Amino acid sequence: MNKIPVEKNKQYIVDIIDNGFEGEGITKIDNFTIFIPGAIKGEKVKILIVKVLSSHAFGKVIEIIETSKSRQDSDCNTYKRCGGCNLRHIKYEDTLKMKQNAVQSLVNKTLKNKIQVKPTIGMEKPFHYRNKAQYPIGLNKNGEPIIGVFANRTHEVIPMEKCLIQNPISEEISKFIVEFIKDNKISIYDEKTGKGLFRHIVIKVGIKTNEIMCILVINGNKIPNENELISQLINKYPNIKTIVKNINTKNTNVILGKENINLYGDGYIKDILGEYTFKISPLSFYQVNPIQAEKLYNIGVEAAKITKNDIVFDLYCGIGTISLYMAKYAKKVYGVEIVEQAIADANENARLNSIDNAEFICGDTEVILDDLINNKNIVPNVVMVDPPRRGLDNNSIDNILKIKPDRLVYISCNPATLARDLAKFEDVYNIKEIQPVDMFPFTSHVECVAVLQLKQDR
Repeated sequence: MNKIPVEKNKQYIVDIIDNGFEGEGITKIDNFTIFIPGAIKGEKVKILIVKVLSSHAFGKVIEIIETSKSRQDSDCNTYKRCGGCNLRHIKYEDTLKMKQNAVQSLVNKTLKNKIQVKPTIGMEKPFHYRNKAQYPIGLNKNGEPIIGVFANRTHEVIPMEKCLIQNPISEEISKFIVEFIKDNKISIYDEKTGKGLFRHIVIKVGIKTNEIMCILVINGNKIPNENELISQLINKYPNIKTIVKNINTKNTNVILGKENINLYGDGYIKDILGEYTFKISPLSFYQVNPIQAEKLYNIGVEAAKITKNDIVFDLYCGIGTISLYMAKYAKKVYGVEIVEQAIADANENARLNSIDNAEFICGDTEVILDDLINNKNIVPNVVMVDPPRRGLDNNSIDNILKIKPDRLVYISCNPATLARDLAKFEDVYNIKEIQPVDMFPFTSHVECVAVLQLKQDR
């Protein structure tokens, strides 16, 4: 066994040779890999080794000796501790190149067809783009309630100061609620003891409609002076369309419980994406950055070249956003999703937009896909998938390969599972393009649209 060339708590001067998938710097000492968050390719830095494993180590930057042209001063006070955006120290244009390169290196490693990944589509204004804020409530050193974000890798709440990716109204309303909690001496949930009432404040904002939803997450049933809080909120913020009390009494790090009680309004807001109106409810998923989602969906729909003869399957369809986009061009769209609330919203959204050729089915994609194909003999010409981070399961891949739709569009929020899954389609499909889209500027996340076409010689 080779001796590990670095020791914990020792300092070294190194050259950063690359950036990894989380934006971290990578260096090697005697061919031994060290990951250094906050360092940029091309820099010379002094590092302190903080953790050593048998195959790699982690270091932290002590001093930057030679600085990359890509480096910029971070414009956020809590940047170092928050972990919400891990690339604020890099110029925006360069973060787009990093994301393209990260996807390209996965393609090069995993696929036979070393397709050239397209340049990442960025945002004109990459600030305040999130339409959903989830603030944990904690106590500061003086025992007063604060909202903030969990410190990176811990559950300590860091007070929030002018977040550059959140919608400013979310922060303003949340701070107002915290003042009310303070003035009314309402208790704060403590995850160690499971005691205390207020857990989270979640705000959703319709970017185009300016409608606002407030979700108050509590460990119990009743908020002291509830009616007073509601009347103060709606008087001060007339754009609040609904206030929902969400009951979460479980000892869990899942933010929302299953039970929602409408305190004001009817429990949902609307937003507009492309030419469609969507209803958003507390538990349903809606793209967090609708400006970029619109670009993403347009690429997906155009790439699928849908015609009036086409039957389309949209797997993991959520509240039907992309299904409704495609319905306009298709003969029929079947959307499949496991979250009941999302399917109820999808059906409502189809009605809302007078779309009658989209059918939504609630259930596990694996099971429903099997049933549609093997029992109901419905064979799609186009399959659109937008799976969670873990990617597609083998059963769904086998079913798609069995029916061989002419076109397959894969929207992915995790390039690693995308590359893994594309490799399983490569023998039967030509991968036509991989287009990264920057949905979460200044973070290491990247969404991709991959377009596959059935090989003609089969």
